[in-house]
Amino acid sequence: MIALHFAYNSELIAIAKRLKFKWSNSNKFWYKQPATGDRQILEKEFEGVANIDYKNDQKGLKLKALKSIPSEFTDLLYRRRYSPNTIQVYTSFFKEFINHFPETALDQLGDEHIRKYQDYLVKVKKVAVSTQNQAINAIKFYFEKVKGGERKVYHIERPIKEFRLPNVLSEGEIKAILNSITNLKHKTMLYLIYSAGLRSGELINLKVNDINGKHLRVFVRGGKGKKDRVTILSHKALNILRKYFRKYRPKKYLFEGKEGGKYSPSSLRRVFIRALNNANISKKVTLHSLRHSFATHLLESGVDIRYIQVLLGHNSSKTTEIYTHITHKGWEKIQSPLDKLDLDV
Repeated sequence: MIALHFAYNSELIAIAKRLKFKWSNSNKFWYKQPATGDRQILEKEFEGVANIDYKNDQKGLKLKALKSIPSEFTDLLYRRRYSPNTIQVYTSFFKEFINHFPETALDQLGDEHIRKYQDYLVKVKKVAVSTQNQAINAIKFYFEKVKGGERKVYHIERPIKEFRLPNVLSEGEIKAILNSITNLKHKTMLYLIYSAGLRSGELINLKVNDINGKHLRVFVRGGKGKKDRVTILSHKALNILRKYFRKYRPKKYLFEGKEGGKYSPSSLRRVFIRALNNANISKKVTLHSLRHSFATHLLESGVDIRYIQVLLGHNSSKTTEIYTHITHKGWEKIQSPLDKLDLDV
């Protein structure tokens, strides 16, 4: 038998019943006959709901229901108009943080717990610096914004910021990717991302009237940081957009799913991955690399970096200047000082 032990919890009971467990009134636990793959099924079903203790599992598995995020945390995120993605990330990290200390009440968590959790992220989970920063932001939001705690409570050490150059595709690789796509909708989406330097979320949120074909403009509404901006649209992108529009006739969003509504981010990523494979490109790039490539290719063609900053929607030119570290155009005109020395070789 597999036995489940846990304190009364309606959510855990519902899951146990769904998994065909029965209640033993004499033994005070839930039980069922074991089957292949039970452990994977249990971990999947109780993920984000309860921790499973496998110690002394001969006596049954002990479930500890995870602590819930206080409603004031999520309510404030919504009131401050955080994006759905940010809300999902913040709630996920904060829930992991408070449940990393299952025996400690939420109002008892402080400096030492935050330091231990950071050590866990870095030493055990070995997360990237960006992930560590996201976790810190979620914790800071609770202590700073929700609770308005004293400075000592939410003073959190930040990791040293990494400086990494984004991966960029060459113009030849972009051409190969776009030519490899046969589906008109998929081709149009990638044309538009590269043509206008869009983020994937910005493309998905585009509405039909955000395209100005007469003036070759794309209106980005509520981009990163809730900012609107205008960016450019190429003639070639406009031509394929017209073909796409005649065939698909989108109603509200420019690119809609099979059931209507916005096209899904995961489907868009799969479109890009398939295009990479079809073009035989093995370089480690992501969908966002099309935006990086847009900026780099503009810079290489002589466009002033201040215009590129506006097109990308960057607040600071320092963010845009990273593309000056990528482009090698003009390097062939630079002479190494070694070549000026009269040496015997």
